[in-house]
Amino acid sequence: MDVDEAAGRLYGVVPEEFTAAREALAKEAKAAGDAALAKRINALRKPTVVAWAVNRTARERSDEIGRLLDLGRRLREAWRAQDADALAEAGRERTPLIARLVRSVREEAEAAGHPLAPTADLEIEQTLDAAVVDEDAAEQVRRGTLARPLSYSGFTPAPVVRPAPAPAARAKPAPKAGREAESRAKRLEEALAEAERVARETERARADREAERAEAEREHERRAAKVEALTAKLAKAKEKLRSADHRLEVARREEADAERAARSARERVDEARAALHNRLPG
Repeated sequence: MDVDEAAGRLYGVVPEEFTAAREALAKEAKAAGDAALAKRINALRKPTVVAWAVNRTARERSDEIGRLLDLGRRLREAWRAQDADALAEAGRERTPLIARLVRSVREEAEAAGHPLAPTADLEIEQTLDAAVVDEDAAEQVRRGTLARPLSYSGFTPAPVVRPAPAPAARAKPAPKAGREAESRAKRLEEALAEAERVARETERARADREAERAEAEREHERRAAKVEALTAKLAKAKEKLRSADHRLEVARREEADAERAARSARERVDEARAALHNRLPG
């Protein structure tokens, strides 16, 4: 066993079992005489619920994740080659494919008994988007070993800048190859402009969702504070009830003791009366 194998096993378990599984693997490595591996295993971070859900999807729906990663490969190649047609085609596939995968991640989390909060969509989208544009992120998603959601803040490549044609005293028909080059360049600029427009819209949507998530977190904190206050009140009420129950039990014992003492006293009085009656002449 090496650390990659250990990570592959650990990041596939549900979050509540991660710590125990990590300790077990570290002990296994230590028992095998590999203290360095045990230390590296112990250093593996417990994944957030969103990261775990993406990891699970990478395992359970590898074909869907594979389509996303293939799209990312084609998109990056199109950027490098400045291929307008390929870039436009990949750009059209990108948004609906990520949207479908977000739903898949949610479905996998719910199937495992860990439904995600509404605010999780943004982190899922950012993680999947990072896998499209960044090769290292793509590899992490493919392996299913994320500890935290990913994000990408890089810039899209700038369009190729062509020098302006020199003025001519008389216009000449452009050669066919030149017209085709200009046509490709124009399509590339249009594709880049469309990609930048989509990026701006995506960023606005992410900002809106960030605001919604922040508000949801504030509301959660307010409700958590109320729950904490009510929990404290309930604890005090339970303590008072326990105290009252104790006092009632003490009173009941004292009442029972008094009843026994009174019964004993009545018995002694009855015995004394009987003895006195027996001593009196008939």
